[in-house]
Order: sequence, then structure tokens, then C-alpha cells
Amino acid sequence: MVPGSLSVRRRRYGYLVAVGGTAALTAVLVPLRGHLDLTSDALLFLLLVVSAAILGGLGPALVAGALGALLLNFFFTSPFHTLRIQRTGEIVAVLVFAAVALMVSWVVDLAERRASAAREAAELEAGNRLRTALLTAVGHDLRTPLATAKAAVSGLRSQDVALTDEDRRELLESADDALDRLAALVDNLLDLSRLQSGALPVRTRPVPVHDVVARALDDLGVRPRAVVLDVPEDLPDVRVDPGLLERVIVNVVSNAQRYAADPPLLRAVAVGDRVELRVIDTGPGIPVTDRDRVFLPFQRLDDASAAGLGLGLALSRGLMEAMAGALELEDTPGGGLTMVMSLPTDAPAAPRARVAP
Repeated sequence: MVPGSLSVRRRRYGYLVAVGGTAALTAVLVPLRGHLDLTSDALLFLLLVVSAAILGGLGPALVAGALGALLLNFFFTSPFHTLRIQRTGEIVAVLVFAAVALMVSWVVDLAERRASAAREAAELEAGNRLRTALLTAVGHDLRTPLATAKAAVSGLRSQDVALTDEDRRELLESADDALDRLAALVDNLLDLSRLQSGALPVRTRPVPVHDVVARALDDLGVRPRAVVLDVPEDLPDVRVDPGLLERVIVNVVSNAQRYAADPPLLRAVAVGDRVELRVIDTGPGIPVTDRDRVFLPFQRLDDASAAGLGLGLALSRGLMEAMAGALELEDTPGGGLTMVMSLPTDAPAAPRARVAP
């Protein structure tokens, strides 16, 4: 174990095993002196040394080894209850035990140090990969809307080109859209960071499903027929944070619109004590082997064409879990992908029935 890698609590437990375990083992073995030989006793004490080394490191292991050699001499070599040893074989056995205990302590401690160093190296490598992915994303996805907005503003300020009112309107719309994309990307980055650190406030309360869906689609700016809705009015209220659920619906619906030619279907159904929001598209779908990867930050299955940082689905699943919900993927019958948002309700539990997509 690298220096300082073991907690104080673990080291304390290690010393407790070394001292208390050695005393307890001695109390058990003394009545069995007529049935076990010195070699068996030494092996049992050696097992205690290994346990102390694994739990608390080198210090507890050395304490267990020293106490084991002393107790073997005092209780298990003749004459008993003295530190003198009459038989040469018993002298050799005690000395060999002490040497083996020392070597075992060193080897176990060295193995633990190497394992700890390997874990730290793996964590460092994962952190470096995350930072590299973030820098790559910032270098492209955040800079692109900035460049678009800058070009639009520069065009508006230019005195060299005569702009019509239509030209000015298009440039302003272009800058506005670019800044909206930039704001959404920054919001996702900040929210994911706060979610992972446990600093994102989650305030759940009963809310009607159709109200949250309506506000989410308003935020999304859905064009006519861009989403097909099937949300009954008689659904039970869901216990969620409405603002966070709106974010999830926006992310999931926009993802379905991006990859499917036809408008996705947003369907809400009651299933037992839950309400499921199902966003059903007929796009290319996602291979089963890649379905866990799409929920990782900075992961996109089609980097050549997809926009954004690859945070939408990672953030969406995290927000759903923070509200005691779930976000899962299913195949759409006939081809495509169905994203299932499962939400808790205040309604009493009913027998669960399988609902077809």
C-alpha cells in the first residue's frame, strides 16, 4: 500500500486483529496442546499474521508475528510457561515461524502496495481520459456556436456590406440559435458536474404528467407534427422535480428527433405504481452492445454527424435516478429505439401489466 493509502480505521482494526486475535487463538489452542503439534500451531499463528497484514498493513503484521513467536515459545514449547526451549527442533520451528512471518508480512504488504498503486494509476488514467474528452469537446462543440455567433455579430457591424432587413433578421436568428446551443451545452456541463458531486438540488412533489410534458415541448420549440403525443388526462400525478423532468424530456425527445426521419411518438401509460413516458422512434436504433455506452459522458455513437458534447443522455439518466426514476432503452417493434422514462407516483400500487410500446 502506498504511504497513507490505508485509513486510520483499517490500521486500528489490523492492530486489533494482531493483538486480540493472537490472544484469542492462544486461548483456543492451549487446551488442544495434546492434540496438535507445534507445526500446526505455528501455521495457525501464521494465518493470523497474514490476516493482520491484509487488513492493517505491515505494522499490525509485524506485531502479530512478534506476539505469535513469543506465545509459541511460552505456551507451546517445553518447558511450558517459560521463554526457554529445550528441544532443538522446537527452537528451529519458532525461529522459522518468526522468519516466515516477517517475509509473509513484507510480501503481503508489497502486494497491497502494488495493487493500490495500480488502482491509483487506473483512476489517474480515467481522469486523464475524461479531461482529454472534455478538452476535445470544448475545442469543437463549444467553439462552434461561439464562432457562429461571432460571425453573425461581425456581419451586422460591418460597414462594407449593405444589409437588407431580411439579411439582418437572418444574422440575428443565426446568432440567437448559436447562443442558445452554447447555453444548453454549458448548462449540461454544469448540471452534470453538480449531479456527480451531489450538489444538484432535487425537490420532488406530485405534478400532472401532461403539464410537465407541455412545458417541456414548449421549451423544446416543437414544430407542428414534430412529436406525436399520446398522453391521457386521467394519469395519476407523478412525484418528481418538474424542472428536472422537463430537462429529461427535452433531451430525450430532441435525441429522437435528431436520429429519426419521422416524428417520434411520446406516449404516457400507467404501469402499476409507476408512470412510464415512452419516446418511440423508427430511426436506426442502437446496437445492444452500445446501449450502456450512450449513457456515459462525452460518448456519441456517431461523432461525425452528432452535435453536442454527448452529455444529454448521461445527464438524463442521472436526473431520473435522482428522482427515484429510471431511464432505459428498448427496441421499437419494426425497427428503431424506445426510451422509457419510469416515474414514481402517489397512487396505490396496482398489479403490474406488460404494456406494449
